[in-house]
Amino acid sequence: MEKDRFQAELQAKTKQIEELLKKYLPEEKGYQKTVLEAMNYSLMAGGKRLRPMMMQETYRLFGGNGTVIEPFMAAMEMIHTYSLVHDDLPAMDNDEYRRGRKTTHTVYGEAMGILAGDGLLNYAFETALKAFEEPEADLKKVAQAMAVLARKAGVYGMIGGQTADIEAEEQTEPLTREQLLYIHENKTAALIQASMMVGAILAGASKEEIAQIEKCAYNIGIAFQIQDDILDVIGDSKELGKPVGSDEKNHKQTYVTLNGLEQSMEEVRVLSQEAVNILDEIDGDGEFLKQLVITLIDRRK
Repeated sequence: MEKDRFQAELQAKTKQIEELLKKYLPEEKGYQKTVLEAMNYSLMAGGKRLRPMMMQETYRLFGGNGTVIEPFMAAMEMIHTYSLVHDDLPAMDNDEYRRGRKTTHTVYGEAMGILAGDGLLNYAFETALKAFEEPEADLKKVAQAMAVLARKAGVYGMIGGQTADIEAEEQTEPLTREQLLYIHENKTAALIQASMMVGAILAGASKEEIAQIEKCAYNIGIAFQIQDDILDVIGDSKELGKPVGSDEKNHKQTYVTLNGLEQSMEEVRVLSQEAVNILDEIDGDGEFLKQLVITLIDRRK
């Protein structure tokens, strides 16, 4: 796909997802108005909207063309956003800015920041459940998709990865490759896996095809995180929009510190090629999705 055409499609699809999210925003009223405002502030703070986009593109890859995917797309972005809201809290990364504006806890206070994250996580599942009301909903497939979403976002997925990451920061001995891959698989890859698997499930993919997509998304997530580690070493701070070298400064162990720059770059190449090869094996229009994967992994910011 030509670069200009891809960028135009990417912008159009991002805009469509922004409009979709507005459709599912909770109304800011009642005694809980403040937390609803904080939730909406967080959710509409911008971003690439990559996870709902990958969900929708995987759904289309397997022949899906209904609206049953839409509540899950909104729910996925809510879950991703809640994780960022909690990451920014003083007890975690203590960040004052995200995407060029004040973080939620900075604007609304720490307590409301915690509640806004909690609210987004709970409201995500309220939203995903609306898929049962869609006219073409297959109840068994929607239930299967719900189970995947819950597990990948929970203690056996993203929360588990975040837990291991926090504990690793206090660890005195070097991290093992197994530990690092566990953190990357769960903290980063799990929501990408959930996104693509939900898309495949709702479109009617077979058990074998869903397993293929889970592996594909694993590769994408690990390659994405390794590239993040690489950019912290060789990236341009102006292009990235954040300081480089922070991992080394904070004595944080990463894939690059463990394996070296050259091996890390080779690992990104191998993982991304495997992911694209899996998508090539599926009989459907996956051109935009493949280009999205390549762009995501080869990013410079």
